Amino acid sequence: MRLKDRVAIVTGGAQGLGEALCYRLAKEGCFVTVSDIKYERAQEVAEKITREYGRVAMAIKCDVTNEEDVKKMVEKTVERYGKLDIMIANAGILLAHDIIEFPLEDWKRVIDVNLTGYFLCAREAAKVMIKQRSGVIIQINSKSGKKGSFRNCAYSASKFGGIGLTQSIALDLAPYNVRVVAVCPGDLLDSPLWRDSLYDQYAKRWGISKEEVRERYLKQIPLGRACTYDDVANVVVFLASDEASYITGDAVNVTGGVEMR
Repeated sequence: MRLKDRVAIVTGGAQGLGEALCYRLAKEGCFVTVSDIKYERAQEVAEKITREYGRVAMAIKCDVTNEEDVKKMVEKTVERYGKLDIMIANAGILLAHDIIEFPLEDWKRVIDVNLTGYFLCAREAAKVMIKQRSGVIIQINSKSGKKGSFRNCAYSASKFGGIGLTQSIALDLAPYNVRVVAVCPGDLLDSPLWRDSLYDQYAKRWGISKEEVRERYLKQIPLGRACTYDDVANVVVFLASDEASYITGDAVNVTGGVEMR
């Protein structure tokens, strides 16, 4: 229990990687606020944490693009637990189009969720953490924050922006002993996002089968396997722990060698 009795918020915590991070943080000893726009699903995750890990968990409905929602999420967490140690800004979306076909509303939506949502979560967490003179803000970024992404410009732009935001607020918060870091996962090829959406999108776009899409991505990975939730969670737990007390402003790759910068 490397994070015993610490308090964490995970946005986008009702499914996928966010859900996995909620469980792992609880296993490591955290009290967790499961934040998601899908409130009923967030409640299920919180109940499972309490039942299986013996840690009190709370579900909160929050749209990270809504300033008041984000403020209430942080306020309710502090009211319930008395502090906030870890903010995991995980909520994100991916809408992919060729540049000449990219609808403005889709561009704005991706930037709003992935970048502005991160900004709001970091800002509200920082208000609490500055007073405590402690805390860690972790953005779940992407390898697309380090290298452009084919026919995926809005997502990549939002993630590049996220790294710039991480570095900037790390400088702002360093005097208060508050650290800010980004984690850049590789392709989570077995995640719901890929199984339920991306394989179909890319197969249709490239005129190949879903199996061929997966194989194409696997061939790009030097370590020869897809990124897993555990791979990401291992790094998140380390960065949230005191063992990483000298790390701030960094964007840490978890890509199996696809990205090395």
